[in-house]
Amino acid sequence: MNRKVIILTIVSMTFALIGLMGIQIYWITNASSVKEANFKRSVNEVITRVVAKIEQIEKRKALQINQFEGMLNFNRHIKYENFITSEGLDSLVSAELNVRGIDTRFEVGIYKPEKDTMLLRTSMRAPREIIKKGFAFRLFASDIFTSPEYLIIYFPNEQIFLLTELWGMLLISIILIVLIMYSFVYTIMTIFRQKRLSEMKNDFINNMTHEFKTPISTISLACEALKDDEGSKASGFFWNYLNIIEEENKRLAGMSEKILQTAVIEKGQLKMKKEKVDFHMIISDVIKNIRIQVEIKDGEIIKDFKASQHFLEGDKVHLTNLVYNLLDNANKYSPRRPVIRVQTENTSNGIMLTIEDNGIGISKTDQKKIFEKLYRVPTGNIHEVRGFGLGLSYVKAIVAEHKGKISIDSEVNKGSTFRIFLPFTELKEK
Repeated sequence: MNRKVIILTIVSMTFALIGLMGIQIYWITNASSVKEANFKRSVNEVITRVVAKIEQIEKRKALQINQFEGMLNFNRHIKYENFITSEGLDSLVSAELNVRGIDTRFEVGIYKPEKDTMLLRTSMRAPREIIKKGFAFRLFASDIFTSPEYLIIYFPNEQIFLLTELWGMLLISIILIVLIMYSFVYTIMTIFRQKRLSEMKNDFINNMTHEFKTPISTISLACEALKDDEGSKASGFFWNYLNIIEEENKRLAGMSEKILQTAVIEKGQLKMKKEKVDFHMIISDVIKNIRIQVEIKDGEIIKDFKASQHFLEGDKVHLTNLVYNLLDNANKYSPRRPVIRVQTENTSNGIMLTIEDNGIGISKTDQKKIFEKLYRVPTGNIHEVRGFGLGLSYVKAIVAEHKGKISIDSEVNKGSTFRIFLPFTELKEK
């Protein structure tokens, strides 16, 4: 997948995500507006009934007090304290709200604008706040001799109540938005991961082609030389060519084995043939084999064996490959005069192998990826460094099979230090 396609895909998905989130927000806003409108309608219906009941109570009480006085005071209601109390008003409103399913705290009172005072109220809240934020309804509209009076109801937790009514919808919307965002991020990460894997695969194929082509070409040339050689088998050239063919054949076998080992690890079929081994002996043998490659570059390998207990229960072949991979990397990534220090020391329950070099080092970003299969650290101008990107992933797998740990400490242009801890927990007496 090329860069333009990736950018187009990301832009398209971004617009799609913004669009879906916009729809969700619009849906929530619209639902909230509908809930608010229904709430106001229900409150209007409730207070209309309360006003009607207050007027009915007043009429009955007026007749009980003085029918004659009630006739003289035509269309004039009696004082509120004569027919209703604050508690009674609260109970009346509460009953009607419960019928409508409005279960939230409220404050109610009777306000007279002419005197700018609350004639009756159920809370000690400042009247101005109740008047400003509450719902107002005219009382005794037919009383033409009394200045207007209003029944005011205020809901301090109105917004919380409306949100509570919408919590199911809000929860679903939030879950959907989170899922959409997660899917978006996951998809983008997958695209970049696949792109990186594709690049790594192409690098692997190119490197493998180069690595296999060199020994194959060498063997081919040696065979052609043998065909053209008219001398006998006693000829020095004859045996030189055979040695070249043998060495290059071993090189091909080694590279093939490395690829096959990685495939085995990937399938989870790696099997350890564990036995009691001398870890110092394994390290020394590897150093002996690789020392000449280091000395060709005018470098040196320094042994510093401090571990007094150096016998492990492990697979000799895989432990040998582990040490070889690390020393080979230390040599390859040290462009000139490599100085490689190999140290061992005992811990409370195992042995620690430390391999330190003075090479090009590894950045913090690359340190997080070096143990991934096929990943190769960029080497800048060091073009002669070849490989498959399989070495350190294999090393990590072998360390894990021995219940150990591996870590790295490195800075660019200041070298690298690998530490491998292998425990004694599986050591068996022979």
